[in-house]
Amino acid sequence: MKTKHALVEHGSVTGFSGGPRLLADIGATHARFTLESSPGVFESVKVLKCDEYPDIIALLRAYLSAVPASKVHHAAFALANPIDGDQVRMTNRDWVFSIEDVRREFGLYTLLIVNDFTALAMSLPGLQARDLMQVGGGSAVAKSVIGVLGPGTGLGVSGLIPTSDGFVTLGSEGGHVNFAPTDEREYAILQFAWKEWSHVSTERLISGPGLELIYRALADRNKKTVKALPAQDIMRGALTDGDALCLETLECFCGMLGSFSANLAVTLGAFGGIYIGGGIVPLMGERFATSPFRSRFEAKGRFSSYLAQIPTFVITTQNPAFYGVSAILSEHLRGRSGDSSLMDRIQQLQSELTPAERRVASLVLENPRTVLNEAIAEIARLADVSQPTVIRFCRSLGFLGLADFKLKFASSLTGTIPVRHSQVRMSDSTHDLSAKVIDNTVSAILNFRDQLDVHSLDQAIALLRKASKVEFYAMGNSRAVALDGQHKFFRFRIPTASYGDAHLFSMAAELLNPGDVVIVVSNSGKLPELLKAVDAALHAGADVIAITPNQSPLAKKATVCLAVNHMEDNATFLSMISRILQLLLIDILAVGLSIDAPVTDAVGDAVKRKELSRFSNLLISHLDS
Repeated sequence: MKTKHALVEHGSVTGFSGGPRLLADIGATHARFTLESSPGVFESVKVLKCDEYPDIIALLRAYLSAVPASKVHHAAFALANPIDGDQVRMTNRDWVFSIEDVRREFGLYTLLIVNDFTALAMSLPGLQARDLMQVGGGSAVAKSVIGVLGPGTGLGVSGLIPTSDGFVTLGSEGGHVNFAPTDEREYAILQFAWKEWSHVSTERLISGPGLELIYRALADRNKKTVKALPAQDIMRGALTDGDALCLETLECFCGMLGSFSANLAVTLGAFGGIYIGGGIVPLMGERFATSPFRSRFEAKGRFSSYLAQIPTFVITTQNPAFYGVSAILSEHLRGRSGDSSLMDRIQQLQSELTPAERRVASLVLENPRTVLNEAIAEIARLADVSQPTVIRFCRSLGFLGLADFKLKFASSLTGTIPVRHSQVRMSDSTHDLSAKVIDNTVSAILNFRDQLDVHSLDQAIALLRKASKVEFYAMGNSRAVALDGQHKFFRFRIPTASYGDAHLFSMAAELLNPGDVVIVVSNSGKLPELLKAVDAALHAGADVIAITPNQSPLAKKATVCLAVNHMEDNATFLSMISRILQLLLIDILAVGLSIDAPVTDAVGDAVKRKELSRFSNLLISHLDS
C-alpha cells in the first residue's frame, strides 16, 4: 500500500539517501506503521493490534519481518503516552521500555519517540483543504496559535505556537482537567461518574470509554435497563441503526466536546483554528457537522463573538500522525536547514557544484567520519582541492564555514535525540535522573553556543594576548572556575594569581598597572566586594573581563563582558549548569590564546615566540598540532 501527500506528485520526488524511514503511530489499541521512501510517500502501511504482542520490540519485529527487506537507519514513533526521559512506561498498556535499548536492538542511527498529539500537531501545517472538514464559520489567521485535540482511547490535547521559522509544539496533558457540566443533563452524567471516581477528568467522558460511560449514565437517568455497550457499538447504533439512546449519547458527547474545544481556544488564543483528530470524531462524518458541537463551541456568553471568528476542523486524512513524525524526524536530521537530511541535500546539490566542490561532496558522502574528525588542510588534501574550495563547498550549502558545517553534520550523523530541560523527580531512577541532568546541561550548552557573542570573545582574547599579568577574582562557588583559569593560564607562562577573599583582591586590584588584566567570575554580578575591586582595577589602568550575566552591574563596569545568562538560584542551591558554562568560556579563552601564544619579552625574540607557540599548542587537545 502506498499513499502520497497532496503536495507530492508521482515521480517528482527523490528517495532518501539513507534509505526508507520507519514511522509509527502506536496507540493503546492499534499500532500503525509505514516506511517513508521519499518525502511524503508512505509505503507498506500496516495496522497491528497491540494486544497480540508482549512488548514494543516484538511489535516492531512483527512489522519489519512482514515488509520488503530494507535496512532502516532512522525512525520516529508517535506514542499515546507522555514522553519524559529515556524510560517509557505506557499508561494504557503494561509495556515498559528504554528508548535507547530499542534503538540499539534494531541498529538504528536515530530513534525519536514523541507524544502522539505532538505528532498530530506537527502534521497540521502540511495538511491541505482536502484533508479537512470545516465545521461552522470562522477563518484561520496566518501565523497564529493552533489548538489540536482528539478523543480516542483517551483525550489528547496539544497546540502549535508560531515561531520565526515554523511552529513549535506545546506539550500538554489538558485532557485531565476537571470536567465541567453546562446543563442539568451533563450534571446528572457527572453525578453518575462520581459513583465510580472522586475526580472526574474531561477525558473520562470525552473519549471512547467516555462514550460508554455517557451511554450508561443516560440510561440510568432515563430509567432504562440496558446492556453496557462498547464504543464502536454505540457509534453503530447511532449512525446506522438510529437507536434513540445511542443518538442521545452521541449528541451529548458532541456538545461536551464543543464546550471543551472552546475552553482550549480561549486558553490558547487559537486564531489559527481548532483541529480535531483521534479515532472517534472523524468516523462521524457529516453527522458531526450537524451535531451541537459548533453551537456549544460558540456558546460562551460575552465571548461568543470571539469564538465565532475561530474556525474548527475535523482531520479527515488517513494516518495524520505519519505526517507529523515525518516532519519531526526530517527537522531533526536536517537541523532546520533544508528539506531533507544533510546527506540528502549534498547528494541532490552535486549537479549544481563546481567540479572541485563535487570532489569535496564525494568525500563527505563516502567518508563522513573522516570529514568530521580532520582539519581543513587534511580534508582539502584528501579531496584534492584547495582549502578555499572546502570553504566554498560549505557556503554553497548555506553554512558560514567548515566549523558551522561540522556542527550540523555531526548532529545529522549521530541521530541524537533533541535535548530539553526536564525536572528531576523524587521518584526517578538513577538512569532517568542521570539522563535528565546530562540533557539539562547539554540543552543549556547548545543554547549558550547559539547566543555566544564572538565579538566579545575576540576582544577578550586580544586583551589576554598582550597582558603582562592576569588575575582572577571570584567568591563562593565561582572560585573553582577562577582556579581552573589560573591553572591553565599559568601553564602558558603568563604571570597569574587567583584571589577568593574580598580583602585580598581589593588590595591586589590597587597594585595593578596598565596592561594587566583581571578576569572576574560571578554568578550574580552584584557582589559589592567584587564591584569595589573592579573599580580599583580600572582606576589603576587595568582591563577587566567579566564572566557574568550581561545585564548585571559587573557587566556594565567591565571592559569586556562574556555573558553567562543561565539563571540558577545560587543563593539557595549549588551552582551547576552556570558553572559548566563559565568553565567553557575559560576553555575558549585558553584555546584562543594558544593559537597565538603571548610573548612578554619586550625584544620580541622570534625564536622564543616560536618555542612558546609550540609549547602552548601541545597543551590544547582541540588543536591540530
